[in-house]
Amino acid sequence: MNRVKGKTVLITGASSGIGLSCANIFASQGAKLVLLARREKRLEKVKKKLEEDYKVEVRIFQVDVCNREDVINWSEKLEKEGIEPDVLINNAGLASGLSKLHEGDFADWDRMIDTNLKGFLNISRVILPKMVEKNSGHVVNIGSIAGHMVYPAGNVYCATKFAVRALNEAMNIDLYGTNVKVSSIDPGAVETEFSRVRFKGDLKRAEKVYEGFTPLKAEDIADAVFYVVNTPEHVNIQDLVIMPTAQRNPYLLYREGQEQN
Repeated sequence: MNRVKGKTVLITGASSGIGLSCANIFASQGAKLVLLARREKRLEKVKKKLEEDYKVEVRIFQVDVCNREDVINWSEKLEKEGIEPDVLINNAGLASGLSKLHEGDFADWDRMIDTNLKGFLNISRVILPKMVEKNSGHVVNIGSIAGHMVYPAGNVYCATKFAVRALNEAMNIDLYGTNVKVSSIDPGAVETEFSRVRFKGDLKRAEKVYEGFTPLKAEDIADAVFYVVNTPEHVNIQDLVIMPTAQRNPYLLYREGQEQN
């Protein structure tokens, strides 16, 4: 059963990766889309293709979720235009660098904290009140297995994803007594631009992350997001962990040719 047709789905970080795949699957099921990203030209291409392929309404906004003033101004514009999202997919996030804590780069730390935490909070703060007022809606937070177990040199990135996991739980508690649902989708190894961003464009290093096994694809996570959002009103999947078959936790990822202990 399709429960999303005609609903308005807001997706952050929608110009690539998981966000783009979510846009595609929801558009294919007849949802109206509100897409946010920093890269306006990419968004324009995404909008054109989605409208051509699925004949759905797509609104795009160049918004830096880390910039609180930018987010507040955008939300006021949204309200004036009468756009009220039924679903919020908090997808914008990144990793920057892979250094031990005592060797960390302050700029990398700020970038991760600003995007993964402040951006998450900024968007949630301006969208949730309307959902509470309507007593309906669904927030899906894209977390990570890095929010369940810390791995070597993951320090600050893992800390931000542990925080997302805590905030997902906090949202559920704070929305007790309402019909607003909150879910976290926590992926393992997904092949997107994630590693390219983490390693600052070093493609060879990024490609090695996914060698010797079949990683998840952005479409796999989008399928999970759609499943969670498409559940009946009385069903709230609060936390869903999804990994490639070759991976069992951050430390156990079997690659071809690797000896098993």
